[in-house]
Amino acid sequence: MSPPFPMLTVLSMFYYIYLRRRRARTATRGELMNNRRAIESNRPLPINVELVQYAKEVLDFSSHYGSENSMSYTMWNLAGTPNVYPSSGDFTQTAVFRTYGTWWELCPSARLPFTRTPPNFHSQDYVELAFEEPVYPTAVHVLETYHPGSVVKILACSANPYSQNQPADVRWEVLWSEAPTKVNSPQARQFTPCIKQINFPTNLIRLELNSSLLDYYTELDAVVLHGVRERPMLSLNTSMITLNDLDDDEDGEREDGMDCLNKQFSATVFRESTTNGYFDKLPYELIQLILSHLTVPDLCSLSQTCKLFYQHCCDPLQYIHLSLQPYWARINDTALEYLQPRCVLVQWLNLSWTGNRGTISVSAFSRFLKVCGSELLRLELSCGHFLNETCLEVIAEACLNLQELNLSSCDKLPPPAFNHIAKLHNLKRLILYRTKVEQTALLSILNFCSELQHLSLGSCVMMEDYDTVASMMGAKCKKLRTLDLWRCKNITENGIAELASGCPLLEELDLGWCPTLQSSTGCFAKLARKLPNLQKLFLTANRSVCDSDIEELAANCTNLRQLDILGTRMVSPASLRKLLESCKDLSLLDVSFCSQIDNRVVLELNANFPNVFIKKSFTQ
Repeated sequence: MSPPFPMLTVLSMFYYIYLRRRRARTATRGELMNNRRAIESNRPLPINVELVQYAKEVLDFSSHYGSENSMSYTMWNLAGTPNVYPSSGDFTQTAVFRTYGTWWELCPSARLPFTRTPPNFHSQDYVELAFEEPVYPTAVHVLETYHPGSVVKILACSANPYSQNQPADVRWEVLWSEAPTKVNSPQARQFTPCIKQINFPTNLIRLELNSSLLDYYTELDAVVLHGVRERPMLSLNTSMITLNDLDDDEDGEREDGMDCLNKQFSATVFRESTTNGYFDKLPYELIQLILSHLTVPDLCSLSQTCKLFYQHCCDPLQYIHLSLQPYWARINDTALEYLQPRCVLVQWLNLSWTGNRGTISVSAFSRFLKVCGSELLRLELSCGHFLNETCLEVIAEACLNLQELNLSSCDKLPPPAFNHIAKLHNLKRLILYRTKVEQTALLSILNFCSELQHLSLGSCVMMEDYDTVASMMGAKCKKLRTLDLWRCKNITENGIAELASGCPLLEELDLGWCPTLQSSTGCFAKLARKLPNLQKLFLTANRSVCDSDIEELAANCTNLRQLDILGTRMVSPASLRKLLESCKDLSLLDVSFCSQIDNRVVLELNANFPNVFIKKSFTQ
C-alpha cells in the first residue's frame, strides 16, 4: 500500500491556495497597515508569514503628466501608502501618465509604427518600483482610483536595487500579462491579477501599461506587494499550462527567441540536406517576402533549421526596420554583437527601454553604431539610461543621414552631451521630452538643424529663457510642423509672436501648463490668425483662455481636430458651439474643469455634434 503523503501534500496545497485567496478577499486596509508597521519596526516575523509592503521608491518611468519639480500627477506618488484609495475621481496626489486613448496616434506628430512588433506586445508606458525587502511574490495589488484598466503586464526583477552585490545576470520574469481590455466604469478598484510563482525573491516590480482603450487619463495611487521570505511550495495554479503560456513565448523560461540570439545566429554548421522541398522552387525575393512577416525571435529560430533559411534569416534586407523594444529585458552586449553583421543596412532602429542596469555597455553600443549607423534614418532610444556623452558623440559621427532621434525620458544624459546633436544637419524630428538639455545646446541645434519639422521640448526644466528659444525657432526652423512646449515655465507673448510669425506651417502646438501666457496680451488670438493650418492646440490649465480666443480659432483654424482648454473659467457654451460648427473635423475637445461648461451643456453638445469626443471632468 502506498504511503498517504502524496495525498496530504495535495490537500495542503489546496488549503494554502484557499487561505491565500481568502486573505486577499477579506484583508482590510488596517490589516495591511499593521503588517507594514511590523516590517518597518523591524519586529521579527516567522519566515513563512506573508509580508505586505507598499512601494518604498519609484526608480524609473517612461512618462508622467506632472511637472518634474512637483508632486501633482507624478509617478513619485506611487511610493508609500495610498493617498486617495478607496475614493474615486481626479486627484493630484495620484500617478498619471502623459497620454490616454488613441488621439495622440492621430496627431500630425504621430510616428509610423515599426513592423514585426509581436502581437502580444502591448506596452506603451512603464514604471519601476522598489520595495524594502525581497520576497517571493504571492500577490500584487494595484490601487487604481480613476479610469482603471491600463495595466497590461507585471514583471519582477532578480536585481536588488538596495544591494551592493548585483547578480551577474539580471533576470526579469513576467508575473502576469494580458491584452488591454475596456473597463466600463471609471471608478476606483483594487486590481489583483493571478500571478505566477517565480524561483527568485524580488523587491523590484515593474508595471507596463497601455491606455489606448481609456476615455481619460488613468490614475494610480499605490502598489502593494505580498510575498514570503522562503520560496513557497509550487501551487497547482502555476503548474498548469495555460493558453497564455503558449502565446507569450518570449516571456517564458524556455530558451528560444531573443534568449537564443547569442547561440542561434552564431550557429553556422548544418547537416547536409539534398532538398528544401518546395522552397527550392521559389524565387529568392518571394522567400524574403514571406519571412518579412516573422518576428525577430521567429527569425532566430528559423535560422537553425537549414542552410537555405539561415541564409535568408541572416540577410541584412530582413533588418531594414528593427525594433528591439519588445525584447528590452533580453537585449545585451552579446545580442548586439551577433546582430551586428545583419544590421549593416538598418534604416529604422528602436532600442527604447533597453540597456538599463548594465545590460548594454557604452563600448558595445558604440561598436554597433559604427558598423550599422551609416544608413540609419530613425533611431529610438527612449529611456536609454546607459547613454552618456560618448554615445551621442558616436551617433553624431556615425549616423550622418539620421532624420529622427528620440531621446525621450533619457533624464540621466548630462547636459554637455546634447551639443553633439547639432552635427546632425539632416534631422527632421527630435524628441527631448524630460531631458536635461540646456539652452546653449538647444540654440546650437536649432541653428544648424534647419530641416527640423517635429520638435518635442516638453518638461525640459533646464531652459532659462524660452522666448529666446522661440525666437530662434522662428528665425531658423521655417519647416517646423509640430512643437511640444508642455510645461515650459517662462515663455511669454513675445516668444509666441516670434514663433507664430516665423513658423507658419505649424500644425500642432502644445502649450499646456505654460503659466506665463495670458489671453489679455492677445497671444492666443495672434496664434489663431498666424497659424491657419493648426490641427492640434493644447492650452491645458490656462485659466485666461476666453470666448474671443475660441472665436478666433473658429474663424481662422477650420482644420482644427484636437483642442484642450482644460481649466479655463472664461469660455461659454455659445463660443464652443461656434467652434464646433466651424471646425468640421474636430474630434477631441477637452473642457474638463471649465466652470461655465456643466454636464447639461456637454450632453447637448454631444447630441448635436456626435462625431466629437467631448471630455468633461469635475472637481471632487
